[in-house]
Amino acid sequence: MPDRAPQPVDRQLPTEEARDLLSLVHDIARREIAPSAAEEEDAGRFPREVFRLLSESGLLGLPYDAEFGGGEQPYEVYLQVLEELAAARLTVGLGVSVHTLATHALAVYGTKEQQAEHLPAMLGGGLLGAYGLSEPAAGSDAASLRTKAVRESGGDWVLDGTKAWITHGGVADFYTVMARTGEDGPRGITAFLVPGDAEGLSAAVPEKKMGLKGSPTAQVHLDGVRVPDSRRLGDEGQGFAVALSALHSGRLGIAACAIGVARAALDEAVAYAGERRQFGRPIADFQGLRFMLADMATQVEAGRALYLSAARLRDAGLPFAKQAAMAKLHCTDAAMRVTTDAVQILGGYGYTADFPAERYMREAKVLQIVEGTNQIQRMVIARHLVGPEGR
Repeated sequence: MPDRAPQPVDRQLPTEEARDLLSLVHDIARREIAPSAAEEEDAGRFPREVFRLLSESGLLGLPYDAEFGGGEQPYEVYLQVLEELAAARLTVGLGVSVHTLATHALAVYGTKEQQAEHLPAMLGGGLLGAYGLSEPAAGSDAASLRTKAVRESGGDWVLDGTKAWITHGGVADFYTVMARTGEDGPRGITAFLVPGDAEGLSAAVPEKKMGLKGSPTAQVHLDGVRVPDSRRLGDEGQGFAVALSALHSGRLGIAACAIGVARAALDEAVAYAGERRQFGRPIADFQGLRFMLADMATQVEAGRALYLSAARLRDAGLPFAKQAAMAKLHCTDAAMRVTTDAVQILGGYGYTADFPAERYMREAKVLQIVEGTNQIQRMVIARHLVGPEGR
């Protein structure tokens, strides 16, 4: 059966413009995304036309400067847009988050000349980005990446290596790639902006995943890819700092997407509980089930409050890395609990593909893994509390 359209949420928004923006996003989600989400996920179709619509609507550059076509919205607003999109279809919400992640290096570390040349097309010109940090042997230990960039006498860089688990791998128009240009460890890494059609760049067959089937995840091979020095982002050796800066913000995007999925599962469970009758009355009348719904709703609200609290720190220019890790950890764990309970409430129907609850459960699982596993988030939080290990 088709997914239910996302139900409206009472939100505290900072401006009338933000309220209008969320109303627009809710309408797009209801009309253009949710009706076909189940069918397209089942078929494994990537909704490129939806991303074109979002770009035309100004929704692919919300947190970036208006000077280059961005929406100049605070993260407090941008993250609620992600939640709204993910509630309709995670492939879309996560895709916008990944695009924002891929654009971060240029928007924050690029020169004014680089930004003027590339950002307008990224933020509102229909381009879609991907983020190239992970490798087959460098996941949680990203600083051990092996992809190399060697500078030739003419000034160009030549990139060789393989990136793994790349969202939008094979369909992206540009890749922000971290490559080793110097010594081992984090200080020898540099960031590059690589065109999606660069000679020598190719993508493997997308991974066959248990969820997010409409979002292509693939290895990306760089075989002698030539990149001019004008596409180096930041200083040589600054790439790992660039990557971490993007990930702190990206974790908030994952947290918001997780709450979107949890909210969709809660809406499905509440609607089903009111419609399904057993023993002569709706199952929503039974106290045990009512308590489950109450706990699910509390998890959703608590998660939203946590990611918004971290976003407001970021918007104020205050440190937020610890809070971003907390939000990513809590919200994705909450999504796993809420979607599991939604399947339980639907009973046998919840275990079938005729209802979306089982898809929400499968999608929630990946959010505990991407952009730093939840075990890594606990390490980050503990490091802020008691310092690094082995002091």
